[in-house]
Amino acid sequence: MRWLLIVLLILLLGLQTRLWVGEGSLAHKAELDNQLEDQRRVNIQLRERNAFIAKEVESLKTNLDSIEAKARKDLGMIKGGEVFYLVTDQETVGPRQINTKEVASP
Repeated sequence: MRWLLIVLLILLLGLQTRLWVGEGSLAHKAELDNQLEDQRRVNIQLRERNAFIAKEVESLKTNLDSIEAKARKDLGMIKGGEVFYLVTDQETVGPRQINTKEVASP
């Protein structure tokens, strides 16, 4: 009877250890659930991006104005008779620090 009780306690301890620590534990399951939720968010973002790209492709197939807009934006297209102006931002230059050497008086 005593041996049976010891064996059952060891078995219970082993099952509890497996439940709380290691692969297949509750902590491992929670970590996998978090990874799954993160992946679902990424998948939603990618589906939205794919839908946007599909709309853009359909627009390029059917609408000449969208082709022109894309060429202007991506390729810098300029129509005949148009004037191109390039506006750039100048970096603001702060005051220069001049390194002076102290010269000993004679």
